[in-house]
Amino acid sequence: MARDLNKVMLTGHLGADPEMRFTPQGSAVTTFRVASNRSWKSGDGVQHDDTEWFRIVAWDKLAEICNEYLKKGTRVYIEGRLQTRSWDDRNTGEKRYITEVVAQDMIILTPKGDRMPAVDTEETDVREVGSAPRRAPAPSAPDMPAPVSNGPARASATRAPARNTPQPIEEDDIPF
Repeated sequence: MARDLNKVMLTGHLGADPEMRFTPQGSAVTTFRVASNRSWKSGDGVQHDDTEWFRIVAWDKLAEICNEYLKKGTRVYIEGRLQTRSWDDRNTGEKRYITEVVAQDMIILTPKGDRMPAVDTEETDVREVGSAPRRAPAPSAPDMPAPVSNGPARASATRAPARNTPQPIEEDDIPF
């Protein structure tokens, strides 16, 4: 029996800093938008540029990593799956739809020397889905650890088991 495939691979730059929230069950969820550009020349030699925006959603450990290490302008590789959700608009009663990429893997493509220092998450308020404001876990190290290999920094949702409650990221827990 043939299996179906729902896989997205894209590169691009973050349009804004990621936003992290927590579900009532304590799962971390981080959302951000990535702009992916393409250029081509038409038959008459005119250069065309096009930008496509993607809404990215990361869960649990990957959500914590994205929130801590990504910022506006960071170039990333995202691998995941497409998901379309629907809801009824509170004001108009109309059915609304959104398609997003549920991230399963993330690689930071911006060279380490070109990255800005991480934001102090002690001062950053993080909203919990459906409840009062809450503070993000404080990072254990003031700077991002060096990658294990000479390749780009990499984080994957499949490398660490999901946790029921958000916990601080320890230096040994970071998969890159």
